[in-house]
Amino acid sequence: MRFAIIGTGFVADYYMKTLKAAASLSLAGVFDIDEKRLAQFCDYYSVESYASLDAVLNDSAVELVVVLTTPETHYEIASAALAAGKHVYCEKPLAMDIDDARKLVAQAHSAGLVLGGAPANAYCDAFKATQSALHDNKIGKPKLVYAEMEDGAVFREQWQEWRSISGAAWPGKHEFEIGCTLEHAGYSLSWLIGLFGSIKRITGMSATLFMDKGVDIAAGDMAPDFSTAILEFENGVVARLTCGLCAPKDRSLTIMGEDGTLTVADLWDDASDIFLERKDQPLSFMFKVFRRLEAMRGRFMQMKPHAGTRIKYAHTKNDRLPAYPSRINFAAGIDAVRQAAQGEGKSPDQLSGEALHITEAALALNRIAEHAGRYDMVSRLT
Repeated sequence: MRFAIIGTGFVADYYMKTLKAAASLSLAGVFDIDEKRLAQFCDYYSVESYASLDAVLNDSAVELVVVLTTPETHYEIASAALAAGKHVYCEKPLAMDIDDARKLVAQAHSAGLVLGGAPANAYCDAFKATQSALHDNKIGKPKLVYAEMEDGAVFREQWQEWRSISGAAWPGKHEFEIGCTLEHAGYSLSWLIGLFGSIKRITGMSATLFMDKGVDIAAGDMAPDFSTAILEFENGVVARLTCGLCAPKDRSLTIMGEDGTLTVADLWDDASDIFLERKDQPLSFMFKVFRRLEAMRGRFMQMKPHAGTRIKYAHTKNDRLPAYPSRINFAAGIDAVRQAAQGEGKSPDQLSGEALHITEAALALNRIAEHAGRYDMVSRLT
């Protein structure tokens, strides 16, 4: 399927890296309103450029449009692409307003088109292995989940010097204005809804705690840099999701069941380590050694081996994945849209429903104070 990319900023390089392994996708060209950046991107990857967004939408050879622009423009561009008869894959969130996100889903459904949304980190072998472990009752009935999506205090690093492999600057100022929750919560939400279904209710708080981000931003323009919430799922599972730019890096997912615990080390790694700790099995040897050392020293040891055993699962060795810390097959999301359009994989309603559910939850989390700390979800997964 031939597709075009709108937006050649920092994240576009992640897509280009993983596109090389997507044989069913063919890139027709790219467009960006920043002419200098567009030229730099096209020169680096030897790809064709479009003169305008209209040129992309009027190209009958383009079946799918991938929207990688800033979040404020997602709705307008995605809607225009759908109106032009193109399938759409959009970076998160679908829109900055939940009503606009619903309009996109309705527009795609009415036109018989496929609308999918980022993130794509649940299209991976680690997710399948976790899903399989739950299906096989490895930890009994899941009851409680801790989801961490902490990216560290990046505002204290030399982020002004960060560049993508093709030369795009990391848009720090804009990231701080949009907020870590809208940028990152989806990576946890994609796994959570994939494993446990629809979210019923969100209770929590969000706040802007660190005002000095290394760039001038008016206080009213700075998004929350911390959010934490309890997600109640329709199937009874309860999850605590914490997202921020304050605490040390931690992108783990811990699922506690009636018979044990399952821990995914890193949701940004398609081949993440997964540990299983069952109540009827002994703790790992090295964990017991370290626990004995703690007793001898009379002091808690922060760093020690995992108490459970590492699950062995088959995973594709993909040298096309980006380097640490984002070892995610970004192109998998685009290919999911391609598959749905061709009657394979997830249905169009599934894809748009997931994108809407993640968008609604992320928007609610980001500004949970506006809902008095409690939000009842409207969308449901099909």
